[in-house]
Amino acid sequence: MSKQLLVTGAAGFIGANFMHYWAQQHPSDKLVGYDALTYAGNQANLNGLRTNKNFSFVHANICDSERVKAVMREHSIDTVVHFAAESHVDRSITGPDEFIETNIVGTHSLLKAAREVWLGGDTVVPHRFHHVSTDEVYGSLAADAPGFFEAQRYEPNSPYSASKAASDHLVRAYHHTYGLQVSTSNCSNNYGPFHFPEKLIPLCLTNILGGQPLPVYGDGSNIRDWLYVEDHCRGIELVLQKGEVGEVYNIGGNNEWSNLAIVKLLCEQLDARFAADPALAQRFPLAPGATRRSASELIEFVEDRAGHDWRYAIDASKVMDELGYLPHESFETGLKRTLDWYLDNEDWWRPLL
Repeated sequence: MSKQLLVTGAAGFIGANFMHYWAQQHPSDKLVGYDALTYAGNQANLNGLRTNKNFSFVHANICDSERVKAVMREHSIDTVVHFAAESHVDRSITGPDEFIETNIVGTHSLLKAAREVWLGGDTVVPHRFHHVSTDEVYGSLAADAPGFFEAQRYEPNSPYSASKAASDHLVRAYHHTYGLQVSTSNCSNNYGPFHFPEKLIPLCLTNILGGQPLPVYGDGSNIRDWLYVEDHCRGIELVLQKGEVGEVYNIGGNNEWSNLAIVKLLCEQLDARFAADPALAQRFPLAPGATRRSASELIEFVEDRAGHDWRYAIDASKVMDELGYLPHESFETGLKRTLDWYLDNEDWWRPLL
């Protein structure tokens, strides 16, 4: 049976990847993308969907609850997948207000709209509100600690993670108080196509190609668990199809790397690309590889950011055991696909720098 999905943050990194993935896997479903098109939202991310008769786009803010309700009613929405969020930790430190507004007030606006549309009549409409969150709500792990699990105590350490933690609690409350049919997933660091070049992997890729410094916080020992974005979309698909209402599922890549190791690996990968393809030197003459130098020369250690969590890692055993989830991409194959995409899509990322 076909579904009618409203996807918030649809023009952002993960939201856009989800839109493309869902359209490919479920071509009969209706997809309504909803995005305020702030700096990280880019309609070009959705260009491949323009000819899809089941796709439509709404330029609006999730804090506009009346607009959300109108869109849900117009398109007979039965599933909300909520990606829309301010997500860059550095920005949350220098300007937390937007994070409170979008991540907390915006999520509450969506929940209010969904409650009225789906639960406001005499008959409860079959529905699902899926909330996409982050592993950062759990705080920071010691070197020998097991990965974050679903019942882990919340210990957010940045305005960003605190705002996401608050939104998680609101989703849970709307289920337990009002009976809204919800689910939540907390994911580890994503990477892949359409990743806005302020985050580590696309920042380093584009900086290497432009011969710009590669800033590494502190000594680069902070550890993150990396997940290819399409594998994240696959995990959400399983939660929507097989996950229990009211449950939380942690989706991770079982792939921990220190920030410095990631940057060095990217340098090695691009050095090898330049050595194998002389045409890259013509396209990117400022890159170290254009003159047979190593991109690692660009690494610069900078002052650590405030409240920098040391390690994130996810225990994904619940989603694996209960829903049969397994990442399809290894870090090697996922990083290759990412490098290929950025080298093939310079016209996408160049205007964003």
